Amino acid sequence: MGIFPEKFNRRVFRRKRLQRTEFRTMSEEKLEKTQEEILRERAEVLALAGRKMSDALERLDSLGRSINKKIECIRLVEKNMSVEESFYNDLNSEIANFNEAREYAKLRQYYLIVTREAMGFRRHTWVEETYKIPPKKGEFSRCDESV
Repeated sequence: MGIFPEKFNRRVFRRKRLQRTEFRTMSEEKLEKTQEEILRERAEVLALAGRKMSDALERLDSLGRSINKKIECIRLVEKNMSVEESFYNDLNSEIANFNEAREYAKLRQYYLIVTREAMGFRRHTWVEETYKIPPKKGEFSRCDESV
């Protein structure tokens, strides 16, 4: 028999088994919490990449509308009188800003796709469809309608 009575050994064994079960449950809870935290982080990173992409496109849209208004004004004025060269220079400066903003938007789109790739997403066609980047604009001159 042993030093301890048989009943005592069974109680200790049961208690240890219960503790192991409790420990396993606590480990599972910790694992679940960690997995939830990882999912939240992944969602935040993806949301941030999407927001930055949207912000870049909003800036492009704003610059594009401003450029179109200036072109309309220049065309209206050109019908009645000559336009100073400084107006064309201002417009071309804004077109250069638009093209820089466009390159930034392309970079943000690339980062969004890379972020999605890192998370295991493999199809990105909807990204290009949802976040359409307008074409590059050319310089504008007196006789030019290249924009």
